[in-house]
Amino acid sequence: MQIKEGEIIVGKISGLTDFGAFVDICDGKTGMIHISEISTSFVNKPEDCFKIGQEVRAVVLSVSEQGKISLSTKRAMQLENAQSPCEGESEKENSRKYQRKQAPNVWTGPKQTQPAGDSFEDMMAVFKKQSEEKMADLKRAGNTGHSGYSRRGGNR
Repeated sequence: MQIKEGEIIVGKISGLTDFGAFVDICDGKTGMIHISEISTSFVNKPEDCFKIGQEVRAVVLSVSEQGKISLSTKRAMQLENAQSPCEGESEKENSRKYQRKQAPNVWTGPKQTQPAGDSFEDMMAVFKKQSEEKMADLKRAGNTGHSGYSRRGGNR
């Protein structure tokens, strides 16, 4: 059987490594799924998603001149709108685990929406008022009794 780029094949996992999984296809041929092509979510180890002997569906990404076959279960899932091969962790749980913590807001003043018909002067007056409120809040927060750091070496 001739293997072509873009076709979906079915095979069995024959080996797992740190960088991916080997898949036995037909006629004694073996392809490899790189760890980045296993799932749309983060994969720490291929063992988290596959077991030896497990049947998988994958898209053929490329076939090299040396006969190396590159496969992707991630793209097969996208083409078929199928579920991730990684069991136990959904994409939502995975993305929550690796989210960056946001810095707290210093100033949380009232959110005001301005009507679209205001003139430039009206908008500037509102901006100036909000800016002065923010500066006053920052000064209040900064007055903790510490002299602070000065580049010039003097006191504040």
